[in-house]
Amino acid sequence: MSSRKHFINDPTHLVASALHSLTLTNPNVAVDAANKIVYRRPSPSADDHAQVAVVSGGGSGHEPSFAGMVGAGMLSAAVAGSIFASPSAEQVRTAMTARVDAGAAGVLVVVMNYTGDVLNFGVAVEKAKAAGLRVEMVVVGDDVGVGRAKAGKVGRRGIAGTVLVLKIAGAMAALGRPLDEVARVARLAAANVASVGASLAHVHVPGRATDIEAEHDGLGPDDVEVGMGIHNEPGCGRAELHLPRLVSTMLAQLLDAADRDRAFLSVDSSAEVVLLVNNLGGVSVLEMGGVTAEVVAQLRDGYGVRPARVLSGTFMTSLNGPGFSISLLKVVDTGIGAGAGMLELLDAPCEVTGWSAPIRTASWDARNTATRTDDAKAEQAVQPSGLKMEDPQRVQSALVRALERVVEAEPEVTRFDTVVGDGDCGIGLKRGAQERRAAILKHLEQRPLTGDAVVDVSSIVPVVESTMDGTSGALYAIFLNALVHALRASPPGSSTTPRFWASVLEQSCDALAKYTPARPGDRTLVDALYPFVEVLGRTGDVGEAARAARRAADETRGMQASLGRTVYVGGSGYEQVPDPGAWGLACFFLGLAGAEPAERG
Repeated sequence: MSSRKHFINDPTHLVASALHSLTLTNPNVAVDAANKIVYRRPSPSADDHAQVAVVSGGGSGHEPSFAGMVGAGMLSAAVAGSIFASPSAEQVRTAMTARVDAGAAGVLVVVMNYTGDVLNFGVAVEKAKAAGLRVEMVVVGDDVGVGRAKAGKVGRRGIAGTVLVLKIAGAMAALGRPLDEVARVARLAAANVASVGASLAHVHVPGRATDIEAEHDGLGPDDVEVGMGIHNEPGCGRAELHLPRLVSTMLAQLLDAADRDRAFLSVDSSAEVVLLVNNLGGVSVLEMGGVTAEVVAQLRDGYGVRPARVLSGTFMTSLNGPGFSISLLKVVDTGIGAGAGMLELLDAPCEVTGWSAPIRTASWDARNTATRTDDAKAEQAVQPSGLKMEDPQRVQSALVRALERVVEAEPEVTRFDTVVGDGDCGIGLKRGAQERRAAILKHLEQRPLTGDAVVDVSSIVPVVESTMDGTSGALYAIFLNALVHALRASPPGSSTTPRFWASVLEQSCDALAKYTPARPGDRTLVDALYPFVEVLGRTGDVGEAARAARRAADETRGMQASLGRTVYVGGSGYEQVPDPGAWGLACFFLGLAGAEPAERG
């Protein structure tokens, strides 16, 4: 569900401050606060006076549209209404007649197909024409979530595909093309773009005590609203929360030629298209990447469509809507010639904060598919060291037992880390021990220990480096690389007794200490590591050293953390559970020693 908590709850102040912020992030724009108009600052360049002025706008809450699209190469001005409400005709008239340089070139107005916007912008256009200005108006209705039958006379709503029309119109104007050509190409783009959106929930408008629509929308935890508008309107139906199935449903609405109610766009595998995957405001960048990959894969596999351009990001939002929209623009001939094709117009440079597509035409046209196949982590042959283990099979059995003990402990370690961290410690340890193609257990199964200490430890290091991430992964990687170095430096023929291992492990601890300030008492995995090494060196008894590590790990319960994420986590959880990293490492040591479960309590 979208959040109903906001940093700014006064909608009037929110809109005003957001418009003002654009003058801080783009020095080329100014704001008429009284009329909520963001416009390009006057320029001494004669070229600007010869350009068609492109004006757009609508209700606030769709940022970065429309005000974020104002600047060289795109809009001359944008007019903002209140949240989800059209600006007034007078605001729009002021923008056209007093905040842009209409000159002899004229003004193109681009507006989304919503009744309030069409009427208010239309009134302003007629008033401007009556005053002698040359003005053209283009209405964009790209939403296929509303079919022909339901749309009736009103027509389709305008949603994110409008941004593509704005970019094309702005680039045309920047070329100095006349008003009739700019308007014609804008209409051509509008006629060849189709969009559909989906959202996990309706949004809450700042300043509203309740949002009846959101509270009673009936969306269950596994439901998605398909065809949802950008003003909190209901969609055309519900779908199950399963991304591949959802994307398939959305693409069918866009591309199924048999659906006569929605077949607004004729696209086949021979067509050249632009794909825009738009964040409705509340989807993480990470998840948007996953959505975009799914859309591109289904276009390719299901329709034979490989987009000439893929644009993914936040272009037109519905406040913090937890959803996304898919827009497809069919690339057609503009009839103007070189330099003014649809793709060239989309690729043309612009200086606005809201258009995030910086890839040059040459980069797209190159269609570079080259990759680097050299593996930087490829194992180098390790020369035998002469450090022989007396019973490699026994050592391997102990290692396997220790790793399996770590796997068994994962739920417990994860529970501890959920209380005092971010919950990934247990999974990270288990991943290194067992999961993925090259984890240590599988590595040992495929490549049993040779008996040469340097060769065997060296072979394990890249497995840890490739399967364990996060802070723990880095610490283990440093420690094991230092262990290899210490083993290499040992005299050939050294007896690999427990005390020998304690001496090289102590050198590894010293190396680790150069990269982390963690010491016993800081509530980290070091609390279990140091006692194990110290007792092993003093007694030569692996079992006693492992039990010392477990006691030390248990003593971290109630210990205030000095390092790691636990430092930032409030509450008293640290009093209830031991440090997850120390506990997991102690489990490994107990497994290495062959300690029975009763000895681990």
